[in-house]
Amino acid sequence: MRKISLLGASGSIGLQTLDVIKTHKEQFQLVAFSVGKNIEVVERILADFSPNLVSVQTKEDCEKLTLQYGSRDVRFVYGEEGLMEVAGIPSADVLVNAVMGSVGLLPTLHAIQQRKVIALANKETLVTAGHIVMEAARKYGVPILPVDSEHSAIYQCLQGEKEKNIESIILTASGGSFRDRSREDLQGVTRDEALNHPNWSMGAKITIDSATMMNKGLEVIEAHWLFDIAYENIQVVMHRESVIHSMVEFHDTSIIAQLGTPDMRVPIQYALTFPDRLPHPTGKRINFMEIGKLHFEKMDMNRFRCLQYAYDAGRAGGTMPTVLNAANEIAVSAFLENKIEFLTIESLIESAMTRHTLQKNPDLDTIKEVDMETRQYVRSLID
Repeated sequence: MRKISLLGASGSIGLQTLDVIKTHKEQFQLVAFSVGKNIEVVERILADFSPNLVSVQTKEDCEKLTLQYGSRDVRFVYGEEGLMEVAGIPSADVLVNAVMGSVGLLPTLHAIQQRKVIALANKETLVTAGHIVMEAARKYGVPILPVDSEHSAIYQCLQGEKEKNIESIILTASGGSFRDRSREDLQGVTRDEALNHPNWSMGAKITIDSATMMNKGLEVIEAHWLFDIAYENIQVVMHRESVIHSMVEFHDTSIIAQLGTPDMRVPIQYALTFPDRLPHPTGKRINFMEIGKLHFEKMDMNRFRCLQYAYDAGRAGGTMPTVLNAANEIAVSAFLENKIEFLTIESLIESAMTRHTLQKNPDLDTIKEVDMETRQYVRSLID
């Protein structure tokens, strides 16, 4: 039985991870988890599972839960230290990092040092500090198993293959909520329109990132670190059906693709069971006769400027991806709070990247400092 600690249990990936654990109770046990302020989710998880450790965002919620569940064999913690405790709990074999944003970086590094297997859904961890994370994983002999559907697809395509034979990686993109709109049509679009993704059911932040195509940009940087692939060998193509989750091209011109219905429980379960597989009893199987056709389109970098910014940041390296991610997080948050227009997200990111003085090979303290400074700068532009 594999024992699981879960960061971000109340988010979309977190809830689907819990569904996988519940479906295969004989295979998995949840020993620790974290949430933010969603205490109702804590109560539901405690009713369904028997974890030993729970982390919440505030001290007040921690104290209330301790009083409420004091008779049970569960301990409550909070804040950043709470995240670190969940990530490094000795009884866990696997850490599923499903939190949103750069807050996932330090817990991931802590879990690596504790030699936990990392099931990574928090792409910002590799975007902001990929060189540090991958070096630590190599040092401690820890596998990092991708949970993103695209990177899981690539990981599956590469099983049994030799790295020297890889020609390129092809990431597929649904196009997001506004894939059929021109830039002129994006003037004045609303929060609810942006959150209406045509294919996937995801959290708010990642759905907005999909609409701007920043999500795919972050995935490009993540793929660079996960698979040690140069940026010029990472392609993005629009694929509206989201049936092919990604592909690998080899230097003999062969291409291997991983296909499936849009269901995040599949890559989650694969990361938890690797190198084995388990049945997915509630999963929908592909009916090719119903699909009929698959479509592919070239990405327009002028239309989806955030994708171009991500390539630019990745190629620049150093602290630039940290700036990209921090600026995006603040800008998306402001859009979700109806403080800025949709296209302003791009403008804020571009301004932060243009202003920044690149620092090569940053250490962790430098990354944290640049992250904080970028957030302050973008907030000042919004205010």
